[in-house]
Amino acid sequence: MAKLFNITGNCIPSLHYMANMSNKLDQILTMVSNGYYFTINKPRQYGKTTVIALLEQRLAKDKDYLVLGISFEEIDAPTYNQQDSFISTFLDIVKEQLEFLGEKELTALTENQKALTNFKQLDLFLTRLIADSGRKVVMMLDEVDKASNNQLFLDFLGMLRAKYLKRNQGKGHTFHTVILAGVHDVKTLKAKIRPGEKRMYNSPWNIAVDFNIDFNLSVDEIASMLEDYALEREVNLDIPFFARNIFYFTSGYPFLVSYLCKIMDEEILPLKKKEWKPEDLVQAVQFSLMKNNTNFESLIKNLENNTELYDFVFEIIMNEREYTYNQHNPLIHFGVVHGILKNEQGKVRVHNRLYEQIIYNYMTSKMETSGKVKFDHISSSFLNENGDLCIEKMIRKFQEFMKEQGSVKDKDFLERNGRMLFLAFLRPILNGKGFDFKEVQVSEEKRLDVVITFQNKKYIIELKIWRGESYHQAGIEQLCDYLDIQNQATGYLVIFDLRKQSGLVGEWKRLEVRGKKIFTAWV
Repeated sequence: MAKLFNITGNCIPSLHYMANMSNKLDQILTMVSNGYYFTINKPRQYGKTTVIALLEQRLAKDKDYLVLGISFEEIDAPTYNQQDSFISTFLDIVKEQLEFLGEKELTALTENQKALTNFKQLDLFLTRLIADSGRKVVMMLDEVDKASNNQLFLDFLGMLRAKYLKRNQGKGHTFHTVILAGVHDVKTLKAKIRPGEKRMYNSPWNIAVDFNIDFNLSVDEIASMLEDYALEREVNLDIPFFARNIFYFTSGYPFLVSYLCKIMDEEILPLKKKEWKPEDLVQAVQFSLMKNNTNFESLIKNLENNTELYDFVFEIIMNEREYTYNQHNPLIHFGVVHGILKNEQGKVRVHNRLYEQIIYNYMTSKMETSGKVKFDHISSSFLNENGDLCIEKMIRKFQEFMKEQGSVKDKDFLERNGRMLFLAFLRPILNGKGFDFKEVQVSEEKRLDVVITFQNKKYIIELKIWRGESYHQAGIEQLCDYLDIQNQATGYLVIFDLRKQSGLVGEWKRLEVRGKKIFTAWV
């Protein structure tokens, strides 16, 4: 049976194509070797469960370790209502693990402890279990978010903390390492940052060391997965090219990497036989943007449920606002915890280009349905006889559209939403046959480069707000530079002129600068 690219549950090396995670695992194993307690807190579908499973397999090969892996998905909500019920269920899970590992004596010892009713009794039992094992016992607790708001769970962590401190004082036996895995950092348990919830910090887990291992897949790690795939399936592909460009779109987000590869393999390759071509990746990106999945649903849900986050991301994506990254800011922290935002050279950025595009599509769709503006242009009217985009015609139509929209003449509205209006205007024209990615160029002139891919052709449009003649000329030079980077001979410049009487609104002209043809229009 051939392996697959997996986007659900944990990845299994014998069943799924996987990146080489050995470097990350080696770093975690060093932390285990040092006896650290720590939390692996990463966004959902970020590879936590996969890494825990691989780590458990590696440790199982070392006779000095005994690993107990427990997922809080196994414990139902009513169990948290009573201490004795929680302890009994916990011991059942431990016994099941010991039985699976063939630990007959430890299994029998656990079976004889069913009468435990409080955490002090559990404390004494765990001390004996660990001492009798004669090994370094590692406990891995997955899906701790399910339990993190429950006082019984906090009491359980408090017991583990007390045992850890006693061990360090030479007064008892406890787990060599405890690893908690979830979306949130358990060191800040009960940190409520959603609207309407009380903010509290009350975690007994301050014994944990920081976990700074990056779970994003590097270009080399993506390449290792593609090498495995190409060899097994005998598919011809330029591995360095695809590794770089998959990283370009995903920033190494593990789910998104596998998602694009899965589309390439299962939806595009059957039509292309045994070869991946560069344009196939563009098509895979386009396919991904037309689909829905739990990852994308979670992304939009977090924006819909948090108006402050929505506005914050809007300013970053649509208005190129720069915000200094500060991990103590609850809003920024929330965005990072859920994989929406990241720290890039001290600035807050949307995590990856796919997310940017999904969010942009979502926001522009809301603009279309808001009733503030009416979009009634027909997409086919902007295509030539070869099916290519007529960009000049499209921009001139946008000028007419803006002239007709009396409801959007307010300067403040245009300052905030003008460029999103243009991007929303594009949607019915591209209409599933193409897509546009934004390349934000943050500077005093506030410009935004839109790269449109349509029918395997590329078009570069720069959007900018008028900031004066000197910035305008500098912007033209920068557009020429960007056209060089993109190997394009023609570029388009749309200027939002917010001056009351500039006399240029509605005008357009063609320029030739440094051998580049530039169509310029004022709206």
